[in-house]
Amino acid sequence: MSNKVILRLESISLSFGGVKAITDVSFDVYEHEIRSIIGPNGAGKSSMLNVINGVYHPQQGSIYFREQQRRQMDPTEAARQGIARTFQNIALFKGMSVLDNIMTGRNTLMRSNLLQHALWVGAARKEEEYHREKVEEIIDFLEIQHIRKTAVGKLPYGLQKRVELARALAAEPSLLLLDEPMAGMNVEEKQDMCRFILEVNQQFGVTIILIEHDMGVVMDISDRVVVLDYGQKIGDGLPNDVKNSPAVISAYLGTNH
Repeated sequence: MSNKVILRLESISLSFGGVKAITDVSFDVYEHEIRSIIGPNGAGKSSMLNVINGVYHPQQGSIYFREQQRRQMDPTEAARQGIARTFQNIALFKGMSVLDNIMTGRNTLMRSNLLQHALWVGAARKEEEYHREKVEEIIDFLEIQHIRKTAVGKLPYGLQKRVELARALAAEPSLLLLDEPMAGMNVEEKQDMCRFILEVNQQFGVTIILIEHDMGVVMDISDRVVVLDYGQKIGDGLPNDVKNSPAVISAYLGTNH
């Protein structure tokens, strides 16, 4: 982790009609760190990821990515700039193979047009061979060689989550947004996913923003943690400091505890 800020959010507020999802939230993310966002259900965590990758546009506040202020960016433009994400509810093409699903993550990196790819000649052929080689490297890295030709819909939940991570990595992001990547997994699957997340961060230098409900995981792998409750920031700092914060304990356990 460096002290160089890759992402900065200043006074972000987001509402849907009269419902406030996020209220005046500010925090930054250092290059190469694992920055976790935690909070009870309905705290605004996924909404914050949607703001970062351009799905939602906040009514107030500013977003700076690599020191450049962002304005009305959509998810495609965010992907082109190096922001990739996974989703709380798996968003894969269930009828397609693992390999083909991961290949879709390379779309923003492809230069040949649709007709050239359809004819599979010249530059398009060389380009596809190059992208397939990169995808195979990701398949090897995530240890899913044995399912590379299997339709995603036939896979158990834990492996589908790994395929979704593979597709996000295929975009070669500098900033990776992970929305509950370990939800629904057993202990062994969580251990594997933790290992992969740490390796992506440490070996490839990818900055990660992680939403996760398993506090053991958050405390073990995070560099810093920001805590949301009812759309407001109630904690921000090192894992141990956040864990011992009275406001955070109250939000998770109730004031009577």
